[in-house]
Amino acid sequence: MPFPVTITMEEVDQITLQAEPVLRNLKITQCYYELSTVFASRMGLQANWCTFAAWASKQAGQTIRRQDLQQTLEMMMEREPEIEAALSVVITLAKKAGADADVEQLRQSALATMLAASATQASDAVSRGNKKVFEEIAREFSRFMNSCFTDTIYDRMHVDAFCQSLLPGDPPRGQDWLRQASTAYAQALFEEDEKQKAELNLLANLQVGFHEQTRLQPEIAEALNATINKEQVKAQLLNKLLPGINIRSRFLLFIKRVAGNTGLLEKAIDVLIGRVQYHLRSGFTAHLMKL
Repeated sequence: MPFPVTITMEEVDQITLQAEPVLRNLKITQCYYELSTVFASRMGLQANWCTFAAWASKQAGQTIRRQDLQQTLEMMMEREPEIEAALSVVITLAKKAGADADVEQLRQSALATMLAASATQASDAVSRGNKKVFEEIAREFSRFMNSCFTDTIYDRMHVDAFCQSLLPGDPPRGQDWLRQASTAYAQALFEEDEKQKAELNLLANLQVGFHEQTRLQPEIAEALNATINKEQVKAQLLNKLLPGINIRSRFLLFIKRVAGNTGLLEKAIDVLIGRVQYHLRSGFTAHLMKL
């Protein structure tokens, strides 16, 4: 009889195929928790890699849902005098160019437009990383439990056979660190010395973690460096600040450009975006280091 596991490889694959990012993240987090629980029931009450993965996936969910990221960034932006100064210039020029909203509405609209764009990019990068790691490593944990948890003694040949399907070489493509981790986990299963057992388990956790972080580096870098598409955001800001800029009022826009009002406004927006981008990197680093 195979050792009972709560998550099969097929179930991992089904979760991976979930297209909706928020729902997929919730299922990934729950799956990591169940894998961690089953792994601990066989290994003992020691944290395995899935234990940490469940926590990290839950933290990633906050970024994916943007539930606190945008608020964190907004609070950070409000504390930056140079951003406030650049905003004031933009708002003053927007009013001269014909903006009819009050100052606070214009201020909130400008900040919200810029922060929403960068938060969306970070959310997408973290979501892809969440899926990328899960579809590889969660599947291997499920396969390891199905394959090796029924052993009654440490069988190196059985472990080697399990590792045959893992790709040789270093990450991001190779899976040598997962091979080493699988061997260490298998040894820990039958180690009677508690200190040695804990050390083997810790070693395996670190080996999986090294593989994971190397694989995730592109998505980590993208999330940390989430930037604003300057021209896209500038167009959105102009549309928010001067809602008359549309197909029906291109002639009015042309007149404003000739008069120099929107030209100065666009230059001021360029300055504002540059200052926001500079401070966003600090905000994203502080937020994502929780992972």
